[in-house]
Formats: sequence, structure tokens, C-alpha cells
Amino acid sequence: MEPAEAFTGGGGDESAAASGGLLDSLSVSAVVLDARGRVVFWSPQAQQVFGYSAQEALGRYAARLMVDERHRGLVTALFTRVMTEGTGWAGAFPVRHKDGSSRLVEFRNMRLEGEHGVYYALGIAADQAVLRSMERDLALSARLVSQSPIGLGIVDTDLRYLVVNPTLERMNGRSAEQHVGRTVREVLDFMDAVWVETAMRRVLDSGDPLLNQRILAPTPSDPGREHAWSVSYYRLEDRAGRALGVATELIDVTPQHRASAEAAAARQRLALIADASARIGTTLDPTTTADELARVCVPELADLAVVDLLDAALKGGDRDWVPDGPLAMRTLAVVAQPTLAASLPAGYVARFAPHHMSTRCVTTGRPVFASRVADGDLTHLAPPHAADALAEVGAHSCLAVPLVAHGRLLGALGLARGHRSPVPFGEDDATLALDLASRAAVSIDHARWYQNQRRAAENFQRSLLPRKPAKRPGLDIACRYQPASTICGIGGDWYDAIALSDDRTALVIGDVMGSGSGAAATMGQLRTATRTLAALDLDPAAVLWHLDRITGELEQRFATCTYAVYDPRRACCHVATAGHLPPVLIPAGGAPRLLDLPTGAPLGVGSVPFETTRLRIGPGDGLLLYTDGLVETRRRSLDEQLATLLGLLARPPGPLEETCDHLLDALRSPDEPDDVALLLTRAGRSG
Repeated sequence: MEPAEAFTGGGGDESAAASGGLLDSLSVSAVVLDARGRVVFWSPQAQQVFGYSAQEALGRYAARLMVDERHRGLVTALFTRVMTEGTGWAGAFPVRHKDGSSRLVEFRNMRLEGEHGVYYALGIAADQAVLRSMERDLALSARLVSQSPIGLGIVDTDLRYLVVNPTLERMNGRSAEQHVGRTVREVLDFMDAVWVETAMRRVLDSGDPLLNQRILAPTPSDPGREHAWSVSYYRLEDRAGRALGVATELIDVTPQHRASAEAAAARQRLALIADASARIGTTLDPTTTADELARVCVPELADLAVVDLLDAALKGGDRDWVPDGPLAMRTLAVVAQPTLAASLPAGYVARFAPHHMSTRCVTTGRPVFASRVADGDLTHLAPPHAADALAEVGAHSCLAVPLVAHGRLLGALGLARGHRSPVPFGEDDATLALDLASRAAVSIDHARWYQNQRRAAENFQRSLLPRKPAKRPGLDIACRYQPASTICGIGGDWYDAIALSDDRTALVIGDVMGSGSGAAATMGQLRTATRTLAALDLDPAAVLWHLDRITGELEQRFATCTYAVYDPRRACCHVATAGHLPPVLIPAGGAPRLLDLPTGAPLGVGSVPFETTRLRIGPGDGLLLYTDGLVETRRRSLDEQLATLLGLLARPPGPLEETCDHLLDALRSPDEPDDVALLLTRAGRSG
């Protein structure tokens, strides 16, 4: 074979030439010398390394062409040894580039034997700088893959693992030997690998990467705990764009996933608390409030919620039970999802044994857990009627928290999770349930207190003349009640001054329409209700709203009222009126004036909103609340009487008691058919 034939490609597969890749990047060149050292073959890559074209190099002595004169003796000796001994030589040697520069080139030299015993020398050369750079890049790549904290792997077009790094070995709980050569489904047999295979196949077919996909799955390296993984897939291609396989990157994001889940749960708890604040305690009825509590808990917190109150507490007592004995508790509300086929009877009084969860909860004042419940445990947790409900929802976890208001134990909130909620109750659930129960307990306590007071007002007729208000911080008070002149003129006018928290005082003036014992009874009931509502620290408009509802249920169905709350610490007064005559503001050193307030409708009309107005009440300022009996008369118009009233109050201020007497003497005649009440106050210094 001639040399030309020996180094010709020989007409192989055209596609093989397209692979190139690493050799092209290295610009590996081939040079063939005859026995005398002349160039007989010159590859195109040789021009990139040495700078000479084939026409410039062929036929010339290689040593003279490419080697500096200083090194020619060494090169000649090496060439002679290769040609005579047939041994190869490899190493780096400085060569002369066509541009006159000198550069190091890596050589691999060997002797070739042709036909008829003719010898040739083949030299394969690559620029040493390029070769060292590529060696360094390969070494760095290998280090990067092996030391990366990200799980890295490569699968071929059949989705069989080719390479995995140590991190991926640890994540999958499989060694490299257990990966390489096996399919994705064979390696990931501890999870559902169908999605992974489908995703890889889609990336392989389309070329579009799939990035940052979240997967929740267990792992053999950490059995018993679900992990969260962020997975990315992208296709690997050669220089010709042909698919070689799919690269996968796997990051364990379990801590972030759990933190995100905890944050979402916290947001859900806050939303539930906010919802409870709006939904619980909308009425002064214990049963309604208990039902509102249960409906807030289901289904957000539990599948079943039962509110049980101590029967003694509902009847007005707080300690009519023995801590170590059975408790009589009344079921006020039951809510379940899905709805129970045989619902727990609301209002049913059951005896709870000492070992029942609600009993232990009430006697200890602490939450009681039954995190894992079997069917046989239900009768030990609750009375038979409640155990049946627990069984119906498939209860597997139960929780009971106490209902405590103002230090008093009122009952228990029982919760259960069933088929719809597989996660058992935990400490966070108990904390949330306690918060909801505490909010509801206060409302229930207020409601039961209000109802007890209302029943007392209905059973006992109160004195027609209210007591003289006690001395209040920062406020002087004088009051008067004057009955009508006729024998049957007992009416429903009243006043009140009620001590509130933070040195505040509620000032009330009211007038029940009509006269007689019915009006007086209604007045007593409204006065009691007003004091009850005042204890709830409600806004004046809210107090009137509740009084409006109450009045609609009484014998005398209509009344007018002004309700004000004076705060000496802030030197202000919040006022709302329900169809009543406007109060008179008496500024210190200024002219008295009628307050221009939203009038509102009389109590009992219903469905009419009331508004609260804020007034500035400084030291020395006075406020007069009065009923229409003071200014309405048959002889003069209302406007004239009001003008006279303002004129009387414009005089230099004197003692409040004297002012009250003076107003009654000047504005009323002895034969007036209507009773009258007035409340005169003057602001002083708080405390």
C-alpha cells in the first residue's frame, strides 16, 4: 500500500465524521515524514498548530521548517531513534510557528511501516496550552460533579443511568453500581416513578427543559419521613444536535417546604381567628354563640365539634359540681361534616364520668388529647350518645379544650377528626382551639350573665326611682326624677350613671313611651339591660342596637334613649341617641348649645341604624341629659322651651344640685301630666 492510501479515510460512513467533538476542540494534527525527515502528509489541523499550509509544508524537511536551529540536533536524534528502533516518543517540544513565534506542542511520535519495508514517521500534535486547558476543564468538571451538593445524574436515551454523583447516591439511597445500567423505574422503586419517566421522555423528545419541579416522596436514606425535592431535567446533545440523554438535577428542599407549610398553616390559623372574631358573639344568646363557635371549627379545624356547658353555669352557678365526680353538662351545639345521620340532641343534659375527655378537660382546665383513637376507645372518651357521633364521623383523633371566661370554667369544646382529616391533632391545633374557645367563652359568659339579669328584671319589679349615682373619677354628677302630677302618672323615664373600666362612666337617659305600671316595668327592664350591656364595653351605637332588639320584645314596645360614655383620661365623650331630645353641651366659659347629633329612631322600631358621635369634654365642661317632660308643655312651644333651657344654663355655673332644682322650678309647673328625669354632669380632673 502506498503512503497516500494508508492515510486516506477509505470511504467510511459519512455520519461518523460529524461526531468530531473533543478532537476538534483539541485541533489534533497529523504529520507524516518519510525516512529522510521530509513532510509527505500534512493534515488541515496542522496548519492551525504550525501556521503552514499543506502546499508550504509538503516536501520540506520538518526539522528545518518547524524547529529552531538550537534544537535541531536533539530532534534529529529523536527522529533517528524512532525510525531505527521502532519505539515511540511522547512529550512536549518547542516548535517554530510560521509567524516566527515559539510555542510548546504535545507530540506523539511513532514509526509506520508501509509496503516493501518502507518506513514513515507519524507525528500527532496538539497545542500544549489548549491541551492543558482542556485537561484542567475536565478535572474541574469531574470535581464539580463529584463534590456538588446538588444531586446530578445522566440517563441515556433509554432512560438508563450512565452517571450519578455521590450526592444523588445519598438522596436515592442507592450506590452508583445500583444506578448505572438500570432504568429510572428500577432505581426509583420506592416511589411512583411514572411521572419522572414521563417528564424525562418529554424533555428528550422536545428538547425543552423542565425546571424546578416539586416532588414529594420518601427516600430509603430517610425512611418514615416525606421529603420535598426540586427537580430539573434538560436534554444533552452532541455538536450535531443529536440527543445523547437527559441530565437531571435534584435539590432537597425539605426544610424550605416544611417552613412554607408551617407559614401557610400559621396564615390559615390567623385567618380562622379573624373569622372567629367576626362570627362569634353576634348575639347575647349562649346557644347561638355556642353554635357559632362550632361552625367556625368545622371543617377548618375538625370534622366534628361539640360545645358542652356545665348545667350549673347555665343556671347561674359556677361551682355547683365536684371536680372528682360526674359532671352534668348540657350540649348546646353540634356541628359535623358530613352532617350526622343521628344528630346529637342539642339541649340534652348528660352525666360525664371522671374518665371522659370533657370531664378531665374541665377539672384540669387544660386541653386533653387522644391523638390516636381506635373504635374500641370511643366509649372511654365520651358518654354513649357522644361516642355514637364520634364513631359516625370515623374519629381517629380527638381533642377537648376548656371554655374559660374571667377565670370561670364554663364547659368544654370537643373536637374530632375523621375520614376527611387524616392528620391527628397536634399542639398547634390545641393552641388554636384554646384561642377560639376563649373568645367564645367570654361571649357565652356575657350572654348567660345578660340573660340571668334579664330574667331577674322580669321577675322582680325594680324601684321606680334609681339610686343616686356614686362619685365617679373626673366627673361630678347630679340627677333628678320628678313623677307626673296625676295619680296614675307613674312613667318610664329614667337616668343612670354606670361605672366602667378605666375610670369611664356611662351616662344614660331614657323615656319609655306611655305610662303606668307597664311603662315602669319596661323602664326597669331596659335599665337592667342597659347596665348589663354597659358591662360588655360596647360602643354606644351597639348598646342602642341591642336595646332596640330588647325593646321590641317588651310589653311597652317603644322608648327613646341617649347613651353616652365619658372618658376622663381622654377628655372625650362618645354619644348615641335613639329618637331622644338632643343633649345640651355647656362649655366652660362658653354659650350652651344643643348638640346636633344623628337622631336615630326610637327603641323598638327595629332595623334602623344608630350612630356614635365623639365630643370633646374638657375640665369644667358640662353636659345635660333630660327627658321630654322637662321642655314639653301645653302652654309653650318646644322651641321656646328649649331656648329658655339654654338661657338658664348660660348663667354663671353653680353647684350642680342647685342647677337641677332651678331647672325644674323654672321649666315645669306642678300639674304637668308627664314625668321627667335629668342628668347633669360637669367634668373635673381625672382621678
